[in-house]
Amino acid sequence: MNDDQKKHKSLFHKVLIALVAVVFFAAGYVFNSLRTPALTMSGESSQAPETVWTCSMHPQIRENKPGKCRICAMDLIPLVADDDAAGASGDRMISFSPEAVKLMQVQTSLVERKQISHDVRLVGKIALDETRTKTITAWSPGRIERLFVDFTGIEVRAGDHMVEIYSPELITAQAEFLQAIESAKTADSSTELVARSIRQTVEAAREKLQLLGLTDRQITDIEQAAKPLDRLTIYAPIGGVVIDKMATEGLYLKTGTPIYTIADLSKLWVLLDVYESDLPWIQYGRTVEFTTQSFPGEVFTGRISFVSPVLDDKTRSVKVRAVVDNADRKLKPNMLAHAVVSVPVTEQGPGMDPSLEGKWICPMHGEIVKDTSSQCDICGMDLVPAQPSGGDSQMQETLPLLVPASAVLVTGQKLDKGVVYVSLEGAEKPTFIGREVTLGPRAGDYYVIRSGLMEGERVVTNGNFKIDSEMQIQAKPSMMSPDGSQSAMAGHGYAMQPAQTPTGEQTHCPVMEFPIDKTIFTEYQGKKVYFCCPGCIEEFEKDPEKYLDKLPQFKNKEEMPMEHNH
Repeated sequence: MNDDQKKHKSLFHKVLIALVAVVFFAAGYVFNSLRTPALTMSGESSQAPETVWTCSMHPQIRENKPGKCRICAMDLIPLVADDDAAGASGDRMISFSPEAVKLMQVQTSLVERKQISHDVRLVGKIALDETRTKTITAWSPGRIERLFVDFTGIEVRAGDHMVEIYSPELITAQAEFLQAIESAKTADSSTELVARSIRQTVEAAREKLQLLGLTDRQITDIEQAAKPLDRLTIYAPIGGVVIDKMATEGLYLKTGTPIYTIADLSKLWVLLDVYESDLPWIQYGRTVEFTTQSFPGEVFTGRISFVSPVLDDKTRSVKVRAVVDNADRKLKPNMLAHAVVSVPVTEQGPGMDPSLEGKWICPMHGEIVKDTSSQCDICGMDLVPAQPSGGDSQMQETLPLLVPASAVLVTGQKLDKGVVYVSLEGAEKPTFIGREVTLGPRAGDYYVIRSGLMEGERVVTNGNFKIDSEMQIQAKPSMMSPDGSQSAMAGHGYAMQPAQTPTGEQTHCPVMEFPIDKTIFTEYQGKKVYFCCPGCIEEFEKDPEKYLDKLPQFKNKEEMPMEHNH
């Protein structure tokens, strides 16, 4: 190879090298220009928000670095923020992954209006109807000659002879009556004034015999026989069962001495105990169904005729009386009864008994119900409308807004308030929002909702406690802490209190202002300082001077409050 060829070849190599270098430089520039924005975007996205550290036991504790809880000294854990939930909602909303919802076994139910009835279960016993119980007494002094009914438990009919009495007073009254009758026979020959006086004497003698217990038929027999009866027979005033015999043959009686007690068992009372919480469901005239152990499966029906105006302080219950027909004599006094009062539920609360619609009822005897206005068959009082005039019938047409009872978390802070969790439809992730609702009466497995929910929403019926627990962990409003973290601190039994009593003794931690634990303390300037937890000691030692104004042991005596003696 000559010199010219060598020069050309060397030049070619140099050009090739330069060309390769240019290509590599250009490729590097392009690659770097493409990589830089990506790095910039990656850098921007990697700038995660500052980590918040919290306590798993006390979620109100929030720190910007790891450490220990100031209350319980547990290690703090990072708080995982849910960006979706935070951006969507607010404090009362929380979201979970579908997997978490499955693990929590969350179930929901529809908020709806429908007709239901509430069953009030009561216990009591069968008793005699006091209005159908009579006592046979002696109408005049005398001696019992014969007892026709000589044992208790026998059933008698109205008009059956019961006892025969010898009474000298009665014989004397009969003689006066016969003498007045004899005088009346000669009254025609006397003046009008004398005749009228004799007739008045006869009527007075007849009335005296009636007051002494003689029937009109007995008086007529005496008048026809023209001689007095030496013995008086007393008859049963009503039909029924002799439940008590209080005399024997040969016993001398005074006027008013009881001899028998007769009870009509064709109607009986059912005395039931109603607790305070069930009183709103009990209404005068309402139908009661009950069963007894003697006749299992057979349902007896009565009607409430009396509600006691006084509550028994020992049992915290009210006596309710129902009247039941007992024509077949199956029911016996003192039998135990298990009763149920079924009450329709309206939006406003207990509804009217459907069987009383358009009826008239006696204000004294609730078992007397008629279709038209008339008088009571027992007392003669005018019947009154069973349904008060007004909007009661319209109220029954308003169906109540109901949720299952398991959906309501009752806080106990307000008797008519509760917390429910509503499932939000259309969210990318399962999302729930807490609502405070106003509760109406509880009807079995349902609560009547007065406000706070709308028909068609879905509420959590299973897993709501787990959702509420997560709300507490995140220091959001929940059942136990309606206001979030502030209430959560008080919810652990602590309240922000001054660190001293009027006598100058330290009672509260100067750091957290919780009640002190005298086993947890440190010494500062020769004096003991007490705390609520070990974590507060570390906080105190960082800057003790900041807390000295809260400690009575570091104050002058002149500054301490004086105790007043009364």
